[in-house]
Amino acid sequence: MQKMDAETAEFVKSGFLATVPFARHLGLEFVDVEHGRVIMRLPENPDHHNHVGGPHTGAMFTLAESASGAIVIGDFVDQLDRAVPFPARVEVDFLEIALGVVTAEATLGRAREEVVAELDAGKRPEFPIEVEMRTEDGTLTGRMTVTWTLRPGRK
Repeated sequence: MQKMDAETAEFVKSGFLATVPFARHLGLEFVDVEHGRVIMRLPENPDHHNHVGGPHTGAMFTLAESASGAIVIGDFVDQLDRAVPFPARVEVDFLEIALGVVTAEATLGRAREEVVAELDAGKRPEFPIEVEMRTEDGTLTGRMTVTWTLRPGRK
């Protein structure tokens, strides 16, 4: 992955949290931001627990989807004046019960250049972002694929 300059990384972090109130409500935090890769953290909070004492599935879903969305902002910010990003599909597998702090590591699953070329050709490109969710001890608790699209036009 290509390292992102500090100014762009700060733009991604502050811009994302400014425009996604639910992420702020959950207290999501950025751990690392690079081109094509983002790691976010869901802190331990009993107010967000489920019936087994871990983070509610909705909170973990939001964590993973947010990490994928931060990639979209970081890698396609220069395209957002001509296209609107939307998640088109999501597939998620919860593998283990998560307890405590959970992190989500998202990676862009398609070359940025290919996506932009499709947009340049007037198409509505789709691209997957793969996310792994883990507890602090490294246990893989879930996987999510968020397929994003860039819809041409700003209407």
